[in-house]
Amino acid sequence: MSAITAADVKKLREMTGAGMMDCKKALTEAEGDFDKAVEILRKKGQKLSSKRADREAKEGVVIAQVSDDKTRGVIVKLSCETDFVAKNQDFIDLAKRFADIALQQFPDSQEALLQQPFEGITVGEKITEQIGVIGEKIELSYERLEAPMVCPYIHMGYRAGVLVGLSKSDEQYFEAGRNVAMQVAAMRPIAVDKDGVDPALIEKEIEIGKEQARQQGKPEQVVEKIAMGKLNKFFKEQTLLNQQFVKDGSMTVRDYLKSLDPELTVTGFKHIELG
Repeated sequence: MSAITAADVKKLREMTGAGMMDCKKALTEAEGDFDKAVEILRKKGQKLSSKRADREAKEGVVIAQVSDDKTRGVIVKLSCETDFVAKNQDFIDLAKRFADIALQQFPDSQEALLQQPFEGITVGEKITEQIGVIGEKIELSYERLEAPMVCPYIHMGYRAGVLVGLSKSDEQYFEAGRNVAMQVAAMRPIAVDKDGVDPALIEKEIEIGKEQARQQGKPEQVVEKIAMGKLNKFFKEQTLLNQQFVKDGSMTVRDYLKSLDPELTVTGFKHIELG
């Protein structure tokens, strides 16, 4: 076997991002075969991944992007364990590259995104490789959205990403869509409107409202009315179009959009945040 040169180590480092000593060990074990060396580094990542399965990956980077015609959008979250790794430019750039692939290929699930090609391997294999390189648990999350117009928002420091779909495709409404996306990041609604809330959750809220009324000694004939009043308050707080607009408390999000165009509304939203 020919000796492993510094140039060989440098080349493998550039290919994988692994440390110099890890690259040298992998090349030595692989007897200079670069493909085998990469596989060795990936297996190291797989071993490390299983060891760190119970660790929490609460830091990371969230990227939200939309297509040039603004009809499609994706959010990709690349999670890690420490703020130190999350703020590393290489880690941020990797998350952006995964988001680029997601936007170009628009896979219909997280599992499908992990199977997408990435520099001769897959996105999933690249993540496993990076677990070995960085030494932390790394996870990927993914959401996508289609609408006549999709508007993105990335919260400062890549800590959250939002996509909002609008019912009309008109450049003059793009800023409004971003304002609504900021609303989603700030207020964390669970649905666009009342009809998007899980019926089981509605039933639960009604029962909670009734029980609270009974505990307050209210007569049974008004318990139902009180519970429905509490449900309406729940809808105002938890559904996007019925929330008070954070940029102007005198109106709801629905009112804000209708002030721009009576037919303008939100068709859907996606929200991913760290933690």
